[in-house]
Amino acid sequence: MSKIRREQALNYHQYDRPGKIEVVPTKPMASQADLALAYSPGVAEPCKDIAENKEDVYKYTAKGNLVGVITNGTAVLGLGNIGPDASKPVMEGKGVLFKKFAGLDCFDIEINCEDPEQFVNIVASLEPTFGGINLEDIKAPECFYIEQELRKRMSIPLMHDDQHGTAIISSAALLNALKITGKKIEDIKVVFSGAGAAALACSKLYLALGLKKENLVMSDVDGIIRKDRPNLNSTHIDIATDRNLNSLAEALIGADVFVGLSVANVLKPEMLLSMAKDPVVFALANPNPEIEYDLAIATRSDIIMATGRSDHPNQVNNVLGFPYIFRGAMDVRATEINEAMKLGAVKALAELAKSPVPEIVNKAYGDDKIVFGKNYLIPKPLDPRLITEISIAVAKAAVNSGVAKYPITDWVKYEMQLQNRLGLDQKLISSLMNNAKKAPKRVVFPEAHDIKILKAAQYVVDEKIARPILLGSPEKINTLATEFNIDITGCEIIDHRQQKELLIKYGEIIYQKRRRKGVTPIEGRELMKNGDYFGAMMVEVGEADALITGLTQDYPKALLPALHTIGSEDGISKVAGMYIVNSKKGIFFFADTTVNINPTVDELVDIIGLAARAVQNLEIEPRIAVLSYSNFGSSKGDIPLKTALASKKANEKYPGLCIEGDIQADVAMNTALQKQNYPFSELAEKGANTFIFPDLASGNIAYKLVHTIGDTEVIGPVLLGMKKPVHILQLGCSVREVVNMVAIAVVDAQLYDQKHSLDAENRQEMII
Repeated sequence: MSKIRREQALNYHQYDRPGKIEVVPTKPMASQADLALAYSPGVAEPCKDIAENKEDVYKYTAKGNLVGVITNGTAVLGLGNIGPDASKPVMEGKGVLFKKFAGLDCFDIEINCEDPEQFVNIVASLEPTFGGINLEDIKAPECFYIEQELRKRMSIPLMHDDQHGTAIISSAALLNALKITGKKIEDIKVVFSGAGAAALACSKLYLALGLKKENLVMSDVDGIIRKDRPNLNSTHIDIATDRNLNSLAEALIGADVFVGLSVANVLKPEMLLSMAKDPVVFALANPNPEIEYDLAIATRSDIIMATGRSDHPNQVNNVLGFPYIFRGAMDVRATEINEAMKLGAVKALAELAKSPVPEIVNKAYGDDKIVFGKNYLIPKPLDPRLITEISIAVAKAAVNSGVAKYPITDWVKYEMQLQNRLGLDQKLISSLMNNAKKAPKRVVFPEAHDIKILKAAQYVVDEKIARPILLGSPEKINTLATEFNIDITGCEIIDHRQQKELLIKYGEIIYQKRRRKGVTPIEGRELMKNGDYFGAMMVEVGEADALITGLTQDYPKALLPALHTIGSEDGISKVAGMYIVNSKKGIFFFADTTVNINPTVDELVDIIGLAARAVQNLEIEPRIAVLSYSNFGSSKGDIPLKTALASKKANEKYPGLCIEGDIQADVAMNTALQKQNYPFSELAEKGANTFIFPDLASGNIAYKLVHTIGDTEVIGPVLLGMKKPVHILQLGCSVREVVNMVAIAVVDAQLYDQKHSLDAENRQEMII
């Protein structure tokens, strides 16, 4: 589990602007005519149509893609009844998960009302606004009445996720656990610890899947819920047992399944030992489960276990369900989320876990051994197949059960629409971070006297992304860390200016490398007092795995020491820089944007090859456009000639790549225009995602304009063509951008190790 620090969390929610959401117009607002269409008088026309036919609201407004995340703050996370104001950060968070994973927009609504009837009236009155309602963090037993009444009064998809989300995900895990053990659901005995909203929803869904009522036992803070209990709560009557059980320990004797939705450490090892063979344990209390994972595994080798935590196998995470359930329900305009749709989601999740895991998922989690079994019962949250598998299953169930007002008939087309909603850009950073965590590397930072570097170092230690080496005065670094409350205990600090032996050793190495460039032995030792030279030399001799610098200095000045010390790859004439641009239209790559002022044809060919390899290392197919102001010779000049020749040579040198040029940037992305005018273009089907600029001016200007004006996140610059992993930061970049670059540097170092390990094996085989 990642360590979340209070200051980090507060800063995340406060800066650069408060909160996590905003409203973004989807139509042009550039002229008076646009404004007249958006508002008065033009807006009257769709209003009149909707007044005549209420269903036209889906045609003319965002209602069909808008979810209301609604709470009164009476049961927030593990915080309890903290009120509607304090619940707002959670509701905003839920909203951004809807957007990230399913492309659904959200308004979060926090209502200052604890009276169930009044709450129902308020929410029901909001139906004209939303295409779906996600109820959240409402305490039991009121939440049962609220959902029940709203389902009666509203005709849009509605679900209390605290109940049904956990039920759906855990049901899928249960089905697969039973498949592994060879048990049948109608034969098993299930014991619950906890009898709140989630537990009751889980029990209801398990019963719908075939669990026998007499085999279900539920306990709460007052003990076993028995039919003879005095003052039995009305919500518990249906699940009360008539068995003579007086404690959780008694109930667990011979039980097949334990479901914990209560508090930490209530399941003792001796209770676990009393369960039946191949026990299934869902210890879902968060952050501390009903029994610690390691203790449970040590107690029973035949256990199948799931928790609510991300640092253990089989995380029961609601994000596997609610975005896609609402996506499917709203895409067919379902009037409700019924039992058939929930069961459709359960079965789709269970089946997806049995399918071979795509390589992109293995890469994202740094694990090439993810296969269906005890440690993989349910899909991973970053599995890109979730949006198609779950949403389609839910939509089909809505159609088949008769609650879809807008049935889908072309399911192939719908699947393509779902795939296009979310690009790889949503998963890229998560994939890089998880790959870095697989084998953290030593990353040296020469600019450790900067507060941003120290904050980034703390983060990468907390997240186990890298092992930072900070160069500079320990006294100054520690003083700065103390002043800003930064924990750098996991970092190595080296005062390079005081390392006399290393200054001599490293100075001699740089002298040998640069002696015919005018460097003397004394100058070599002096150069090593510069943190950039010293850090680069640590990478060169293997004392560090990667170098990150450039935050406080111009790019060429930061790059030069690494070039002098490490140098470029063999066979590469010049290194290059590439930016990764995340946008709503997908992920794009810009090169060269930082190094080569006016590359020659052959240098452009090298840049094409370096950029293509970097994109491939991210598990993305490069579709390369060598840019110009001309399209396939339509205009004359040095740039069209250079880019056309570079494209021709690159196609000969890299025959497996998709490369086109010379070509204009807009044409390279516009597949319809290419099909009409340049049908021979290899980019006519999918368009370009990798752009090679003819010179530094155009590349640098382009990425800075896109970053500043466009709704994008820019990662980089990624330095291409160095012998060993070196990356130069953008002057003044943010802590987040530093962390992203560290992840890229660590992954580069991993690839470097793999390549050189393979080369060594090949050399050994040749000797043998």
